[in-house]
Amino acid sequence: MGIAVTAEARAARLMDRLARVLAYLGGIVLTAIAIMTVISTIGRAFVGLQIGLGPIPGDFELVEAGTAVAIFCFMGWCQLNQGHVTVDVLADRLPTSINLLLILIGNLLIFAVAFIIAWRLWMGFGEQVTWFSQDVRDMLGFGYKPFTNNSTYILGMPFWYSYSLAFVGAFFFAVISAFTVWRALNDLLGRDA
Repeated sequence: MGIAVTAEARAARLMDRLARVLAYLGGIVLTAIAIMTVISTIGRAFVGLQIGLGPIPGDFELVEAGTAVAIFCFMGWCQLNQGHVTVDVLADRLPTSINLLLILIGNLLIFAVAFIIAWRLWMGFGEQVTWFSQDVRDMLGFGYKPFTNNSTYILGMPFWYSYSLAFVGAFFFAVISAFTVWRALNDLLGRDA
């Protein structure tokens, strides 16, 4: 006697599409980072030749930002497919109902962590942007307006770029984690009408 089993099945298809799209985007970002790193490394060999070729300026700044974005894009897919590390030494010997309860507890804990990460990224984003009036900032939960935009040293890329893109992945990680709690609860309760 699960909770909204038909709606869960529809939501599962939506979550699968969403997680898949985010994972593909994360893969594209990671591939772009890898290509850029190879090009920048090869460019370092030409520095002494003075022919105008060299490393990509700020390559490590782009790697830092891109890696964070890619990781958060992959988290939802990992959670949806139960890809997080588990310790099954003891759990394999327990009854199925206890295992299902442990899975539910694990999903609840991951949802709590995903929610906190998304919340803190949202707050971090708010600390990086200087626009919006104080009333709008209060409505969005951003706090007081910062005095300056923080940016990377070489490229001058504002930090809020990374925060905003990572927040999107973290937000959907939290949404997908909430769905996996629902799915685990229905697994525990049973899906029969």
